[in-house]
Amino acid sequence: MGACCFLPPLLLERLVLHGDPRQRALALRTLATDMSLRSARLQTGVLARRTARASTGLQRSIFDAGGLEEQPGRLVRSEGQGPVGDAAVDEAYDGLGATYRLLAEEFGRDSLDDQGLPLVATVHYGEDYDNAFWDGEAMVFGDGDGQVFLRFTLAVDVIGHELAHGMVQDEAALAYQGQSGALNESVADVFGALVKQHAFGQRADQADWLIGAGLLAPGVGGVALRSMAAPGTAYDDPVLGKDPQPAHMDDFVTTATDNGGVHINSGIPNRAFHLAATALGGYSWERAGRVWYDALRDPALTPTASFTDFVAATLRAAGPVEVRDAVAEAWAVVGLS
Repeated sequence: MGACCFLPPLLLERLVLHGDPRQRALALRTLATDMSLRSARLQTGVLARRTARASTGLQRSIFDAGGLEEQPGRLVRSEGQGPVGDAAVDEAYDGLGATYRLLAEEFGRDSLDDQGLPLVATVHYGEDYDNAFWDGEAMVFGDGDGQVFLRFTLAVDVIGHELAHGMVQDEAALAYQGQSGALNESVADVFGALVKQHAFGQRADQADWLIGAGLLAPGVGGVALRSMAAPGTAYDDPVLGKDPQPAHMDDFVTTATDNGGVHINSGIPNRAFHLAATALGGYSWERAGRVWYDALRDPALTPTASFTDFVAATLRAAGPVEVRDAVAEAWAVVGLS
């Protein structure tokens, strides 16, 4: 699986076409970097593992790339150390911790691989780099251009989303193409949303169900990068265009770009999760989140799983009749039954 980048190429391509000269130059550079990252990791299908581990449990290391496109950079904060005063460093540290705590406290999972994988992040990657990505072993965050996108450590759900790609990679290795790739992106959004809700102590009816809220710079027409409750409504801006996510299978997008629309069609299963979680009520991780987690771990779920394959996995995982009915109804509403 290639590097999983948070911003889809569609948005960067819009910046190339409609941004000012600086935005165009930065977007072109980000696209080139993202392409090389995907190519470099194309043959990697399993979670990269470190063999030497002092212990299990939460182990965080934050590195500073200093504006270079190099990893990991200089170690600036390790597990147990206090804040260093660099917002990106401290946000990354806190976001890694929030993700670990959700998995440990609510799913009994020891890190992304359930074997205590240390959580590593690099911040200040590249010059005004407009993205964040999971490279198969570590998290990497750009600072954004400051005009359209702010620093990518600002939103804890972005951190949770990218780390969740590591868990998906470890459990189901969903191929990053077409429907399986859209599922990969959707599961990452689901767990990104759960990380945020868990960190803020929010029930399903209290959450905003936005992915990347706060990431757009002031003056940009939008509230986030994606809306799980209402796909297609997160942004509408002269430079970025309109959020292209469909909310129903009738509007499924067939495209050769974005690995077959992985960031676009993920809106359909995203909406299904939102519907199931809000129908079941309470904290989203308690029932809907458990169903999605168990479905991801279903041995019958193959790397090339389709949407209907994942629907079947969630129904197998649903357990009690009331949970199964809520999950089935959520899928039916988005055209998958």
